[in-house]
This record gives sequence, C-alpha cells and structure tokens, in this order.
Amino acid sequence: MPKKRVLIVGQHYWPETFRITDIAEGLVERGYEVDVLCGIPNYPAGKFFQGYGLFKNRQQRHNGVKIMRVLEIPRGNNSNFRISINYISFPFFALFHLPRLLFTRYDRIIAYQLSPVFMSLPAIILSKLKSVPIYFYICDFWPHSLFSMLKIHNRVIRKLITNISYWHYKQANGAIGVFKGIESRLISEVGLNPQKVLYIPQAPEKLYERELFDKELERRFKGKFTVMFAGNINPAQDFSTITKAAKIISDMGHVDIRYIIIGEGMSKKWLTEEVEKLGIKSHFVFEGLKPVEEIPKYQSIADLLIVGLTKSPLFEYGIPAKVYSYLPSGKPIVASIDGEGANLINKIGCGIAVESGNAQGLADSIIKLESMGPKQRTSMGLKGRSYYFEHFEREKNLDRLIDFVFNGKRVPDTE
Repeated sequence: MPKKRVLIVGQHYWPETFRITDIAEGLVERGYEVDVLCGIPNYPAGKFFQGYGLFKNRQQRHNGVKIMRVLEIPRGNNSNFRISINYISFPFFALFHLPRLLFTRYDRIIAYQLSPVFMSLPAIILSKLKSVPIYFYICDFWPHSLFSMLKIHNRVIRKLITNISYWHYKQANGAIGVFKGIESRLISEVGLNPQKVLYIPQAPEKLYERELFDKELERRFKGKFTVMFAGNINPAQDFSTITKAAKIISDMGHVDIRYIIIGEGMSKKWLTEEVEKLGIKSHFVFEGLKPVEEIPKYQSIADLLIVGLTKSPLFEYGIPAKVYSYLPSGKPIVASIDGEGANLINKIGCGIAVESGNAQGLADSIIKLESMGPKQRTSMGLKGRSYYFEHFEREKNLDRLIDFVFNGKRVPDTE
C-alpha cells in the first residue's frame, strides 16, 4: 500500500523560521510523503537568503521533504509597497506550477495561511481540479489581521475584503486555527460546521525542550541580568513599550540589565536608533538573525524571556507563538500583552504579564523579577515548562493534526 502523500502550499518555509517546517518534517517522521510549494526565502530581511535566487535552489529535498520554490519578488526594504508586491507575487506565480502538479497523486492538500489570505488560492484551485480534500492551517485570521495593521474605515471596502477572506475559508474540508479565537470565529462569523474546525496550538520544535550551554555566551554575559527576545522585529512586537520600560529601569539605576535581541525585521533600524536616542544603547545587545537551533543556547543564559504585542483586538484571542517557544525553556516570562497570552502567563504563574502598552508596568515587573532570588525565578519557569508538556508538546499536537486531517477524527484540546 503506497504511503499517503500530502502537498503543503504556503509562501514561507525552511530556511525561513516558520512552524510549518517542523510539521512537514513531523509528517515525514510518521511515514507520510510530503511535498511543499513555497516561495524563495527572503523573510524577514527582504532579500534572498544566501544560496537562493531566481535560478538557484528552486527545487530541493530537506529532511525528507520535497521542496518546490515559486518565483517570488522579495520584500526589499519592507515598505508597504514592496510587501504588497511580495504578497501578490507568490499566489500569482504559484498558479504556473499547477499544471504539473495535476499529474501527481495527493491524498490531502494543506494550505498554510499567514498573511495574506489569498496565498491559499493556488491550493484551493488545485484541490478543486483534483478533487482532493483541502485543510487550512490558519495563523493569521483574515480580514481581522489586515484591519489590525491598516485602518480601513470604508464600509464597502471592509465588507468586500471580509467576503473575499471568508470565501477562502469556506472552500476548506477542514480548518485548523492556531488560536482558540480563530476556532470560535470560523464557526460564529464564517459559518463553518464546528466539526470541521479545530484549535491546535503552534507547538514549538522539540529542540526548544533541550538545555544547551555555551561557555562563550556565559562569559560574555557573566554578572549581568539578561532579558532575551527572539523573533521578528516588527511593529506588532511593540518595541516602543519595551524600550520605554528599559529607559525607566535605567533611570532608576539598574545598570547591569542587558536586553539580548535575536532576530531581524522591518523595525530593526528604528529600534537601533531608538535605543541610542533614549541613551540606553549600552543595555541592548543585537545578535542578528540566528538559526533556530541556536536559540536554546541563548535561553540557557537568560534570566527572563520577554514578549510584547501592540494593543489590538486581533491579539486578544490568541497566545503568541513566542510564548509557546519560551515555555519549555523553564525560564520566567515577562510580557506586555493582552488577552489569552496574558491570562495564561498569570494563571500558571510562569512569569508576569501586564496589559499591552504599559511601559511602567513592564518596568516594574522586570525589576520585581530581578529582585527575586534565582530559586524563585526557577520555580516560576518550571511551572511554564510543566504546563507546556501537559498541553503544548509537539508530539501530542502532531497526533491531533494527523487525526483531524487524515483520519477524520476531531480530538479537542485539554486546556
């Protein structure tokens, strides 16, 4: 009997750091054949990764996954215009790959949907042409994700975008939402059958569970209280609040705190200029973009892990993916976020979360956690690690995804 074969369609994939890579490789580990139709890696810096281009590495095989890369116009300087062109280029050029995919047997198609929603259009068309069931894996729920970034007030335009977005979701045989709020809105607003919708959190890669120690990192930050951020540096991460909190803390005389920033993104230039303008440049260490495999080394020397999100209804009904990655480290989390993410951190006692945009509250929380003894901070962090293994562990959630997509079995979460 041949292996079941799945096609994943989504703009972003390895070596870009998105969770779909781990899901694809997890399916391979479970005996499935996996093909991926994706773009040319250029996120978040806006230029093609080294070794990739219009005529380089357009087809690859990585960890058992066959990768087919679609022509894509890179994000460039990450201006709104360039991002818009990048958004349009992937689904447009992906359509030219469909004729040859018509002759490949697939048992399921998974549309990995970030922004924009129409990156899923090639997957929908192929699903209909081949009569293959399609499942959405939704990380950005449209149009709410769009409206949180762009203030569109015209009712006609808002309704048009909403109808287009909901049309995409209605084409699915099943839809997975990475937030509970996505699950509920797919039912209440889009009108999907509750049996066709399932919340599955973005379980982090197994590597986040490991403790890795690096003597050079330990030497560099010895004697400092370290607060680490790892991820995309963009407006949604609310570095304005984080830098204001850092300024408050510095003015209070806490000179031994270091904020370790790992990542790149459209707000990186603004952030480096802002810390210099505020006179706190010496407190920030920018490590640049690091392979995901190196993140546990930084977590091991961190005293706190920090996350911030701008105030938006979009972020209130979901737990940021960053929190999932932080929990297995066993380190306490300090956050300036709203909604489910804040509720989770405060409920299980794995750190302190204040409301989004509250720089004073964030500063007070960092100072409070700094003043605790290492044993008390370790105890807080271990609460998060324990909760992670109970609810967010990768293998359990991969089981639920396989049951839902391939076996028609809907296993609710236990949170």
